[in-house]
Amino acid sequence: MPIRAVLWDIDDTLFDYTGADTAGLARHLVDEGLAERYGSPDEALALWRRLTERHWERFSAGEVTFPGQRRDRVREFLALPDMADPDVDAWFTRYVAHYEAAWTLFPDVLPALDALAGLYRHGVLSNSSVANQDPKLRRLGVRERFEVLVCAAELGVSKPEAGAFLAACEALGLPPHEVAYVGDQPEIDARGARDAGLTAVWLDRDGRRGPAPTGVHRLTGLDGLPELLAADTRFGARSGIR
Repeated sequence: MPIRAVLWDIDDTLFDYTGADTAGLARHLVDEGLAERYGSPDEALALWRRLTERHWERFSAGEVTFPGQRRDRVREFLALPDMADPDVDAWFTRYVAHYEAAWTLFPDVLPALDALAGLYRHGVLSNSSVANQDPKLRRLGVRERFEVLVCAAELGVSKPEAGAFLAACEALGLPPHEVAYVGDQPEIDARGARDAGLTAVWLDRDGRRGPAPTGVHRLTGLDGLPELLAADTRFGARSGIR
């Protein structure tokens, strides 16, 4: 059977999360009087990203709630373990304002979506929450491009677990072998999608992260996606996709 739909990751695939996070955190630290505390903006960002990843893993494992992982991340970043929840939430809200001010799509996203429109159905699977990702997609002007938005916080299971990918396929009403997944992480996105039975496309934008896992398509930009879908025999003829 041909591929009938493309599922997309959001952060660092469609949306320049790293760029927005970098700019937003730097501005926030200046406003909070913390610009010199971490040595340099790069060191501050590196710590923030490490904490984000670690506390997200705790959430994914069911050890903490979604708001809880956020609060724990802020407390550890500030080295204030006893900081009250309202103060933590207020600090994070101020950071988010700077982060959102830097939101942007990658320049190849709209051309790729335009090229694929009408040929494939589209959906999103994200390791975040609908409360975070739906407003983001709307503000970026692309929410209407996607039939479904499936997120880990609501599912209770995260990529790379097969259950996350299968739930997104179920939301589309399609079996996994009729769905391709596009994401920027070779393990969480590409290998997870492959192991769940989807066609996996790893978007390696910097082109410096090594070879693709076995059975995974690797691209360095979305401009190559329409050709990849058209050329691979597994994807079937364009005329047969509705």
